[in-house]
Amino acid sequence: MRNIVFANSEFLYGLVILIPMIIWYILKDEKSHTSIQISSLRAFNVQPIGFKHILRHVVFGIRMLIIALLIVILARPQSTSKWEDSTTEGIDIVIALDISSSMLARDFEPDRLEASKNVAVEFISGREYDRIGLVVFSGESFTQCPLTTDHAVLINLFQEIKQGLIEDGTAIGMGLATSINRLKDSEAKSKVVILLTDGVNNMGSIDPITAAQIAKSLGIRVYTVGVGRNGYAPYPVQTMFGVQYQNMEVQIDEKMLKEISSLTDGKYFRATNNQKLIDIYKEIDKLEKSKVDVKKFSSKNDEYIPLALIIAALLLFDIIIRNTVLRTIP
Repeated sequence: MRNIVFANSEFLYGLVILIPMIIWYILKDEKSHTSIQISSLRAFNVQPIGFKHILRHVVFGIRMLIIALLIVILARPQSTSKWEDSTTEGIDIVIALDISSSMLARDFEPDRLEASKNVAVEFISGREYDRIGLVVFSGESFTQCPLTTDHAVLINLFQEIKQGLIEDGTAIGMGLATSINRLKDSEAKSKVVILLTDGVNNMGSIDPITAAQIAKSLGIRVYTVGVGRNGYAPYPVQTMFGVQYQNMEVQIDEKMLKEISSLTDGKYFRATNNQKLIDIYKEIDKLEKSKVDVKKFSSKNDEYIPLALIIAALLLFDIIIRNTVLRTIP
């Protein structure tokens, strides 16, 4: 047996309008008959009520039914009797993002930091069933957003990231350690850190390799991404005339990043432009797919089509009757 619910049930109150319409029709019908006072009806032949007169009332009933069905359609009836099994894919992911001043280099459009944020947001939007968190680091690190499935909140927090939130520098080990701390109590079958940096570890009390070993012991896989073109790039430099851009050599500790990913059964990537960064996230997206528990949920299906067909049939009947049988009936 099907259960019917209404997505916009407030529209059903519109059915009340049928009451005054019916009352108005009854009163109008009574006034349409003329009457005279006579002592007896014997002189008149009593005429039976004709088929056309009965059909006229039927047509009014049909019009009321059409209005009622239109209101029901607006209330959006839905069937909830169908149940489906749904297998989703989901993992726990922490994105660790370098926000040091060098991330303002202009070898990406508009710069490395904004490009990294934009691509990460696209990645998050495509991982509907994952819990995703955000850690930022430069001279130190902190959690911008804990693991969450509320991706709208996460994306808003991503948009708020800017260089200068914390002390400048590149504490890769601290960024990785903070990410691990967010994942250590996770019960997910797959736990992942995506670490993006454009420099060399030069600050922090935790060595990146030590942090990677901890990640390995906890079953956390780390994908490392070196952000920056090969050769030279325009870096922001503070001068007496304000911030100016100077071409400086890109220095990324690829050996260390490769070792981190190798230790944790992850993978190292090098992003030299916006498109490469997009491709890297796509590859990680393909690599990280794991089944989670099967869930049962009620599948709601709109049921307005049969009602719409009934309305169409009733309208056609009304048009035909008014233009044929009842054509001469006022």
